Amino acid sequence: MEKQPKTDYSRLVMGLLLILLAGLLLIDNFDLYPVEWGKYIFTWQTLLIVIGIILFPNRGNRTTGTVLIAIGAFFLAAKFYELPVSISKLFWPAVLLFIGLSLLFGSRKRKWHPYKTGEVNDDLIDYVSIFGNLDQKFTSQQFKGGKITNIFGGSTIDLSNARPKAGRNVVDLLCIFGRSKLIIPSDWLVKVEVTSIFGGVSDKRVLHKVLPDNTPELVLKGLVLFGGVEIKNY
Repeated sequence: MEKQPKTDYSRLVMGLLLILLAGLLLIDNFDLYPVEWGKYIFTWQTLLIVIGIILFPNRGNRTTGTVLIAIGAFFLAAKFYELPVSISKLFWPAVLLFIGLSLLFGSRKRKWHPYKTGEVNDDLIDYVSIFGNLDQKFTSQQFKGGKITNIFGGSTIDLSNARPKAGRNVVDLLCIFGRSKLIIPSDWLVKVEVTSIFGGVSDKRVLHKVLPDNTPELVLKGLVLFGGVEIKNY
């Protein structure tokens, strides 16, 4: 029985949001309903909410998505309503407490190395760079993929001395106002299945030969929003 492909929820949510935005713009352009949509839509608060909604369906990014939605909704509400002083004083401590508890009681497999550099022999990558830079060199001979998150930050991942595991190996990328550079040998088969919005993924490797059919795959998936991913080789 043929296996059904998994749904790309980030792309689905983004598509629905764009359709909704198109409808609101049509309503505004033709004055079909007397609401100044620009005050609600084209704000940085709404941008945070939209990014949070895109991230939330992904199980590994729900904490980030929840925080962005909460921050955007709080400041959007404060823009139109006078919130009680008690809520204003409790908001930021509550956000920091939520993030801290999520880091403490989240997946024990997650590795948080915002400033660590040098060589590692891990088979899976799982790194987060927020307002910072990450520089890592992998030497695993059974590299399986993993996840890279850059939010207002950057990362350089060097796989020149690593080898991929046989079969399909997936790296889930999330770049929001951030950039990532991947150093990948020319004899790796790289497939890009990334959703790019005001950003992109560029493969600048110099490929010297046709790869055999049984070559292991490194598949790049995820979302690039106002950011970029560059693939290079030495």
